[in-house]
Amino acid sequence: MQRSNRRTALIAWGIVLFFLLSWEAGVRLLDLPVYLLPSPSHVLVTLVKNAAMYADASLMTLGEALIGLLLGLLAGAAIAVLLTLLPGIEDGVMTLAILIKSTPLVAIAPLLTLWLGFGVLPKIIITALLTFFPVLVNVLSGLQRVDQPLLDLFHSWRASRWEVFRYLRLPGCLPYLFAALKISAPLALIGAVVAEFTAGAAGRETGLASRILEASFRTETPKMFAALVLVSLTGVAIFAVFSQVSRWLLGRWHDSEQ
Repeated sequence: MQRSNRRTALIAWGIVLFFLLSWEAGVRLLDLPVYLLPSPSHVLVTLVKNAAMYADASLMTLGEALIGLLLGLLAGAAIAVLLTLLPGIEDGVMTLAILIKSTPLVAIAPLLTLWLGFGVLPKIIITALLTFFPVLVNVLSGLQRVDQPLLDLFHSWRASRWEVFRYLRLPGCLPYLFAALKISAPLALIGAVVAEFTAGAAGRETGLASRILEASFRTETPKMFAALVLVSLTGVAIFAVFSQVSRWLLGRWHDSEQ
């Protein structure tokens, strides 16, 4: 298994390296101007020269994303638990959740910025709105999909609804919860960046999106690419961390069950 994972990782990194080398070679062979398409090496130099600025911007965007993700997780999980314990209200609540999900973020973000100002709060709310729906759907599915023979066994023991939830439904939904986290974690970063774009035009924010806007206004394409690279790498890092944590926790839970 470890050899297979190592081979998969080598293939993945090989593809990424091939892409970067092709990009570098293409820019040099075609002699493309920097303002049109900078080479990966030029982007790397830009990152190194402006490391402090990009570090501060990355920390702000990451903080907004993680706080919004936590709020979205708590809201989605709480609503899923409520719908499981009170199934009669599921249709109404899910209709409202779908309406919120269907509303474009680019339409909500300016309103929240207008109501709440250019601070961190509207960005966190946008991130929470973007992430809570996958958590809600996945956790609700996990809570509702239980092994029918086990459910019948609990009923034969005259277990209460809370006991069925605590000892049967809740453990069974853990894989669904971690699957939702792996989906929602990159979405949290997208939500933070979208919200920053809305407020960044006012020049009051220092997240990665505002760095992209600032560079675009000045036609500093290498700085734009540097910020975009950091957004992408941050999203990959968040996904990798949550994947590893979910694999570790599910493994420990499986071992304890045995």
